[in-house]
Amino acid sequence: MLQNIRDNSQGWIAKTIIGVIVMLMALTGFDAIVRSTGHSGEAAEVNGEKITQNSLNGAVDMQRRQLIQQFGKDFDASLLDDKLLRKSALDNLIQQTLLLQGAKDSGMGYSDAAVDKLILSMPLFQVDGAFNAARFDQMLQQQGFTRMQFRERLKQDVLISQLQAALAGSSFVTDAELQAFVRLEKQTRDFDMVTLKADSAAVQLKDEELKAYYEQHPDQFMSQEQVVLDYIELKKSAFFDQVSVKDEDLQAAYKQEIAGLSEQRRAAHILLEVNDKLTDEQAKAKLEEAKQRIAKGEDFAKLAKELSQDAGSAAVGGDLGFAAAGVYDPDFEKALAALKKGEVSAPVRSQFGWHLIKLLDVQAPEVPTLASLKGKLEHDLKAQQVEKRFVEATKALEDSAYEASDLAQPAQDQGLKVQTSAAFGREGGSEGITANRQVIQAAFSSEVLEDGANSGAIELDPDTVVVVRVKEHKKPELMAFDQVEAGIRATLTREKASQALKDKADALLAALRGGNAEKLQWKPVEAATRSQEGIEPVVLQALFRMPKPSDNAPTFAAVSLNDGDFVLLRLKGVSEAQSELSEQDKVSYRRFLASRIGQQDFSAFRKQLEAKADIERF
Repeated sequence: MLQNIRDNSQGWIAKTIIGVIVMLMALTGFDAIVRSTGHSGEAAEVNGEKITQNSLNGAVDMQRRQLIQQFGKDFDASLLDDKLLRKSALDNLIQQTLLLQGAKDSGMGYSDAAVDKLILSMPLFQVDGAFNAARFDQMLQQQGFTRMQFRERLKQDVLISQLQAALAGSSFVTDAELQAFVRLEKQTRDFDMVTLKADSAAVQLKDEELKAYYEQHPDQFMSQEQVVLDYIELKKSAFFDQVSVKDEDLQAAYKQEIAGLSEQRRAAHILLEVNDKLTDEQAKAKLEEAKQRIAKGEDFAKLAKELSQDAGSAAVGGDLGFAAAGVYDPDFEKALAALKKGEVSAPVRSQFGWHLIKLLDVQAPEVPTLASLKGKLEHDLKAQQVEKRFVEATKALEDSAYEASDLAQPAQDQGLKVQTSAAFGREGGSEGITANRQVIQAAFSSEVLEDGANSGAIELDPDTVVVVRVKEHKKPELMAFDQVEAGIRATLTREKASQALKDKADALLAALRGGNAEKLQWKPVEAATRSQEGIEPVVLQALFRMPKPSDNAPTFAAVSLNDGDFVLLRLKGVSEAQSELSEQDKVSYRRFLASRIGQQDFSAFRKQLEAKADIERF
């Protein structure tokens, strides 16, 4: 056949056909290339303004991160549909671009200086009431922003908020609208109600009905897909018996441990700040005069209370308490280290001002014995060796499992046992490895479940890793009728009882509306409000939708409740609010209505922007 095709393709007709095909492919291919390369870095274009793929990728990552934070650390991020995330993120970026364009066209703006001032004032980035750069960077890192990205995003959010506020602020409520709303809001209704209960005991079911339901709804009676795993568990703690500590290493660790111990010095000081009221020279001269007074016998603590501008320590005679080296300003530290107990320094300049320093006391470090630290030091030294061995063993286990067709050989290599889990489904089990989200993901991955491969090393916690393999895959199958018969009976009983009750309610309602009085045990309710306590919200909603009674004839309605019961309503009267609203209430209602109208206006404005916009998605 191939030879026939090759021979026949030499004719002029075949060559012509092939030429046309090549030309078509070239043209369509060229057009596709032009379209793909022309917008390769773009996700969309809104009124000529481009939304880049980088912006879209960032928005998708942000959305994914927020969902993971919202649902917790055990949330399986692989369940997120990337296409839906990208569509949602792109829609949000387009809406944001449209609103920013609307704000710009409206002449709105927000300066960089104002953005910086806003950031400095945000409590989220403050420590002890002041802006903290380290906390700022930490919070941005958690959210996936750089500083410039956050500033730009904040600026955009403020502009959109200004636009929304401007639209909301332009809305107004007339006196007639206010009165109409209040009249409806304050309206009360007098009615009677009676609850009809479903009678499950009256339902009679035949075996044929149960089996027919079973056969007609097989998808409802499928067993859960489950797996049983074989697994090898490698624990870090098992390596501690395999390592030892040399005496010289123990001695070296002990010396290093106590080397960090240092004496603590208890200082007191008198601080004078340099400012527009006190120059550098004046502050120094004032402290020199104070030192002379101390030399003549005046008490340092009293002078500290009199002169020191450090409000925290002045009240206690300048006492700063005990502190180790490295706590104070370097110049302060140097002067304090040179003092003997009871001595007072010459005036010392630091970044805070001028100090007069007194050494109150010196506390020598308490040096623990080697015997008291031996257990801890041995454990720490062993832990270093164990960590290395654990990492090497984990790598060896993973390599061995990758190459093996089962877990027997990898387990033998590590001197471990192959264990077997309980059966569990895609939602996981209740305990052990079956409750670990990473194990569940690995067990139902295509490589492990479908290809029959061993998993990689899975970290259960910092001290434990496992490798898993599917031992048994229990696929969903139709459960036997006997297993589900009770459930089918309950379902059909509930459905039939509910339907019988609905038929009864419809018949009673038709009779009541036709003027045929029914002997029902009505429960009267007087002056019910829209938020009446003790009545189901769905009943209240139906009640206030009912038409007003005319010619003293009540109106009727039936309401179905979530539990299958029905409520019959008999509306007898409607009362309008008679009392005049206070000025405060009028202001409150007017603000509420204006806010609601403003939100509706903003929503309409967004839709108008989108309707008029030239939007192209790539």
